[in-house]
Formats: sequence, structure tokens, C-alpha cells
Amino acid sequence: MSGSGDHGIFHDRLRASALQLLWLGIFFVVLGVAAIAFPVISTLTATLFVGWALLFAGVAVFVGSFWIHGTGPFFGTNLAGLLSAAAGVFLVFNPLAGAVALTLILAVLFLFQGASELVFALHIRPYGGWVAVLVSAIASIALAVIIISGWPGVSLIVLGLLLGINFITSGAGYIFAARAFKA
Repeated sequence: MSGSGDHGIFHDRLRASALQLLWLGIFFVVLGVAAIAFPVISTLTATLFVGWALLFAGVAVFVGSFWIHGTGPFFGTNLAGLLSAAAGVFLVFNPLAGAVALTLILAVLFLFQGASELVFALHIRPYGGWVAVLVSAIASIALAVIIISGWPGVSLIVLGLLLGINFITSGAGYIFAARAFKA
């Protein structure tokens, strides 16, 4: 149950932490600028992070699969854990090749996302907001085409640049929110 009291508490808490939110935003903007200034380092860092996450998750799933030993999902869970751990090991010990692989996966993801958004935009076309969805679809498809046309050469910078852009836009959002709630 959400009432106006909950809304007031939320705003009061945001107002009280506006300075922390501002500093968080500034931190994200600085981190984003650094990621864009040093895209190769940020790409390799992101690749290593994904690799370690997959490795630890894979080991956890593999070990956890033995808790369901003797059941139907045991083999599939066991295999999923091994594959995740293997992918993690590959990324950790081959970050350059991992960055190439992750960049291609990202391009394919953008292509499918753009195609999905395009279909969605055309289905909602008579209603407001369809143009924004269409623009997003075109941007996703264009980004996929740019990545694929430059692949594998762009692999060492694409992830870092996208990460930097994401940090900057998130940081700007926090800064604007903090300014709006400043007492």
C-alpha cells in the first residue's frame, strides 16, 4: 500500500541525502570520462570483471548442482555451471580475445534489440511515443552495424566507450536529481 505519506518520506530521504547523491553523480561522471579517455583499459577491465563473475557463478552453480543430484535437472545444471566457469576462465586468461567475443555478442544483441523495437514501434504507430521507440530502434541497429562493420578492430574500444557513456549519463542523472532535491 502506497500513500502520500510514503511519497513524502521518499522525498524527505532524497532531500537529506542530496549531497551524497551529488557526489555519487560526480564520481560516475569522472569514471565515465576516464573510461572514454582510456577505452582499451576500461574494455579490458569490463572483460575481466565479466570473466571473474562468470567463473565464480559457474563454480557456484556447479557445486550447487550436487545438491540436486539424482534429479532430472542435475545434468543440465552441472553442465551450465561448467560452461559458465569455462567461459569465465576464457575471459580471465584471454581478455583480448574475450573483448572481441563480447563485442560481437553486444553487436548481435543490439541488432536483435533494434529489430524488436522496430516491430514494436510499427505496432504502436498510431499511438503517442512510437517515434521515440522508432528512434531507439534505428539507433540500436545503426550501432550494431557500426560495430559489426569495424569488428574485430573496434573490439578494444567499444565496450569501454559504451561503459563510459553509461557512467556519464547515469552520473548526470544523479547530479540533476540531487540538484532537484537540494534543500
